[in-house]
Amino acid sequence: MTIRQILAALILLMSPLPALAQTSGTEGASEMAAAKAKLPPDAAKVLFGSQIAPAPLEARSIGSYARGCLAGGIALPVSGPAWQVMRLSRDRYWGHPALIAFLERFAIAAKGVGWPGLLVGDMGQPRGGPMLTGHASHQIGLDADIWLIPMPNRVLSADERETISAVSMVNMEKREIDRSVWTPMHLRLIRQASLDPEVARIFVHPAIKQALCEGAGKDRAWLAKVRPWYGHNYHFHVRLACPADMPTCQNQPPPPPGDGCGKDLAWWLGPEPYKDEPEGPPRPPVKLADLPAACSQVLVAK
Repeated sequence: MTIRQILAALILLMSPLPALAQTSGTEGASEMAAAKAKLPPDAAKVLFGSQIAPAPLEARSIGSYARGCLAGGIALPVSGPAWQVMRLSRDRYWGHPALIAFLERFAIAAKGVGWPGLLVGDMGQPRGGPMLTGHASHQIGLDADIWLIPMPNRVLSADERETISAVSMVNMEKREIDRSVWTPMHLRLIRQASLDPEVARIFVHPAIKQALCEGAGKDRAWLAKVRPWYGHNYHFHVRLACPADMPTCQNQPPPPPGDGCGKDLAWWLGPEPYKDEPEGPPRPPVKLADLPAACSQVLVAK
């Protein structure tokens, strides 16, 4: 195994897999039903992906971002003064109260830097846990995807929220930012999110990270939270740190020092970048026993 392969494996363990494509509404109930049919009934994806109501327990994020669950989750209102939730059929607009509070204040703060309003993509399931399709993370109610197009100046219909396409900011063939759609406003939006003290990480496509590095000027401290990861060309993924005094929640290690604009970023954009899908046979699905013990209580709470 080469040094690059070892590094890729380490990155995979610490980072989210790419989200579902945000370009159409076809990733809703029908795709999730098809995925469910292919899995054993005791797969954690099936057990948590079948839940339609939150666990009526004290709000807690349990476990790690990619192996855990959520107690006491609440839903983000699907329309607010500065945000609208997309892809409602997925029922992934749930989170820990800290995430809901963050999105509400960030939406207002984003308007303050000129962004008309947020289109919010996937957050988490009612009880968190592994999802039937898409994300490996988003399991403990502290992750949210924000589309990289602004909210229209009207309330979208349910049908529009399923069919409107997000827009890629990246020329995927050249793996570079698409200057026809990328604007300084995108930098201001992502910077504003990173300035919130509760934000631990922001994941973007490596080409977007490069554009941020180039446009940041001398104001660079905020860039440390913004980390490159493929699959984030249509949206950016915000991850909050574990709420204070919550021993059930497992934080990631802090980002490495520096702005992340040097050799590490060059590797992502180099001739042999890490691929979205790891090589080798698929891993067996995670079972309930593989999650923290408290997730069993979350699953059956009534």
